[in-house]
Amino acid sequence: MSEYIEKLKRRFSELFGGLENTREYFSPGRVNLIGEHTDYNGGHVFPCALTLGTYAIARRRDDDKIMLYSENVSKAGVITLSKDNIALNGSYGWAAYPIGVVWAFEKQGYGIDSGFEMALFGDIPNGSGLSSSASIEVLTGAVLRDLYSFDGVTGVDLAKIGQYSENNFNGVKCGIMDQFAVAMGKKDHAIFLDTATLKYEYAPVILEDASIVIVNSNVKHSLVDSAYNERRSQCAEALSDLQSVLDIRTLGDIDEETFEKNKGAIKDETVRKRAKHAVYENQRTIRAVKALSENDIALFGKLMDESHISLRDDYEVSCEEIDFLVDTAHSVKGVIGSRITGGGFGGCTVNIVKNEALDEFKEKINRAYLEKYSKEPGIYQVSIGDGAGRI
Repeated sequence: MSEYIEKLKRRFSELFGGLENTREYFSPGRVNLIGEHTDYNGGHVFPCALTLGTYAIARRRDDDKIMLYSENVSKAGVITLSKDNIALNGSYGWAAYPIGVVWAFEKQGYGIDSGFEMALFGDIPNGSGLSSSASIEVLTGAVLRDLYSFDGVTGVDLAKIGQYSENNFNGVKCGIMDQFAVAMGKKDHAIFLDTATLKYEYAPVILEDASIVIVNSNVKHSLVDSAYNERRSQCAEALSDLQSVLDIRTLGDIDEETFEKNKGAIKDETVRKRAKHAVYENQRTIRAVKALSENDIALFGKLMDESHISLRDDYEVSCEEIDFLVDTAHSVKGVIGSRITGGGFGGCTVNIVKNEALDEFKEKINRAYLEKYSKEPGIYQVSIGDGAGRI
């Protein structure tokens, strides 16, 4: 952490002149252990914040200028605009994420009374599905809350504002899971969140002789955002069809048996498959958290495996490279569970691996993927950390 902050300090000083009155912040990435594409269907999710994330140095200005710089996109230089002249369809590039949060704060009644300057650096792999966008959104919210003394803004508020920004400024109809995990993360715990009510509880993640390992396929297919929005509309269609025979508000309101009895109400076969995933994945997540609480890591891993099969076959958000990584993982004795994580169509797998098998896992995954696709995957043995805030 300290090396990233020191590097940012030097860059900030070069770009904006000195470090007087600056403040330092960190916002994590997240990985979802199980419960994928359930968050916009009123279901449960089980994410955790990571110690990978986004660092920032920021301070208020005396004028109305907002000046933003990312060391990860250094070629873009400093993005400068007036706080009073934010356009919904502006050409902001990477900076659309922090600018969208400023816009969302204004929409929620938290008007900032001056500009600010902020420099960022993130160690979340780009396009990995570990929520670099939510990390930046919640980070920006934490910066604004601190710099402008919006003391009444809670972590849950930061999550809601971040989601509102991504939905309405950036046009991705995501659920609240990513922003919630980033804002509300707790060291060594995952968050069991009911996305229909935002009721949540922290669950200790005690794996004893195993570790969480993320494998980045280094693939991001361009259709991810459009396909995400399509899946969401298909689930809305399924819900509408089911509401003709059931008194429900979300797909998360029903269990597998109820779905099987009433699935004939869903007219389109593809839409029916999407709904099946949402219903079954929600119940899997509930069972997985119970298994973890009972220290049944084997069952937790089995449910992770079932989650991947459903995401691959019913929700159809996996891809060849991800399936290859999951299949290769299962060829290593000591892999307890493996699944795609994130929006899909590339990104990462999340794996629970016995510590005694870690070296074999890393070596075999790296070698097999390199032989198959002529590129190395990123392999990260991760720790669970706290949510966003001032350092």
